[in-house]
Amino acid sequence: MSKDPDFLHTKLCDLLSCKYPIIQTAMGWVSTPHLVVSTINAGGFGFLAAAVMQVSQIEQSIKQIKKQSNHNFGVNFHFFQPDAQKIVDLVIKEEIKAVSYGRSPDKESIRKFKDAGVLCIPTVGAVNHALKAEELGADIIVIQGSEGGGHTGKIPTDELLEEVLESVSVPVVAAGGFKDGKGLISALERGAVGIAMGTRFMMTTDSPVPESTLSKYLEVTKNQITVTDKFDGLSHRLIRNKFIEEIERSSATRLLLMALKNSLRYKNMIGFSYLDLIKSGFSLLKQDPLKPAQALMAVNSPVIIQKAMVEGLPDEGAMPTGLIAGEINNLLSCKDLINSLIEDALNSINNDF
Repeated sequence: MSKDPDFLHTKLCDLLSCKYPIIQTAMGWVSTPHLVVSTINAGGFGFLAAAVMQVSQIEQSIKQIKKQSNHNFGVNFHFFQPDAQKIVDLVIKEEIKAVSYGRSPDKESIRKFKDAGVLCIPTVGAVNHALKAEELGADIIVIQGSEGGGHTGKIPTDELLEEVLESVSVPVVAAGGFKDGKGLISALERGAVGIAMGTRFMMTTDSPVPESTLSKYLEVTKNQITVTDKFDGLSHRLIRNKFIEEIERSSATRLLLMALKNSLRYKNMIGFSYLDLIKSGFSLLKQDPLKPAQALMAVNSPVIIQKAMVEGLPDEGAMPTGLIAGEINNLLSCKDLINSLIEDALNSINNDF
């Protein structure tokens, strides 16, 4: 494939109206208005993490972003949230460019978004999920390989990208293991229209993560990063700490008790009623074959993550991370990160001529 600077302007840039084909993913407690603004003002495309917010907070955050930037951005949420339909209506009313989502997609809501011109960008970790996402109306699909942080699959990014590109007709963005311009060029050469990064944006000076927790990320080595499915029912890549080790040793009964305790905090945090909490759990059980304890953990996992990512108690909560955390030893601003990534990509292109 012939490469020149225009190689970095892809269909993703046109669809999202962003300068560079780089997406900042939605990370609960991390993808705040400030991080989103820092990303989109630097030329990338950022997603607001609305899954851990009440509707009023989402609306306030959207207005805050719009006040500080004229660039487009997206909103991430869960269709199983009790106020999901209010969020759908809010996104449409505010003319948000795109939404991202994962588990339990809602066909009617997706159709509603598409009718309003809101781009639907689900994240998947398997080919069958990509096919289902396209069938439901996805405009762009983000594939996350096993190197990615948080919820992740078992297939390496390069392999998953190749399989999905052969299976769907919509544009595909690669996520999982990206941190620099060489990775961007590699993804584009393989057929992706861009890359999505979570951990690298979380490890910036624009990140809201407390210094005590960020220092753990800077110190971590690859052999201290683990994948567990006991956290919330799905494969989850995290930094191993005392809390995660306790969860992995826990019996099903203990997990259920832990989940029940944390669910009460989640209920208060997100403004749920007890009925809302039960409905969310049943919604997940209907869509995914999870054990009851794991389904409940999936509903309240943001509480567990909050301990480390908001309260600054890294040994008492969960720290989702991609494998690349073990390779990062500095914190740049979003602007410097994107600029260095693009400069690195352009140098890679020039060196090929």
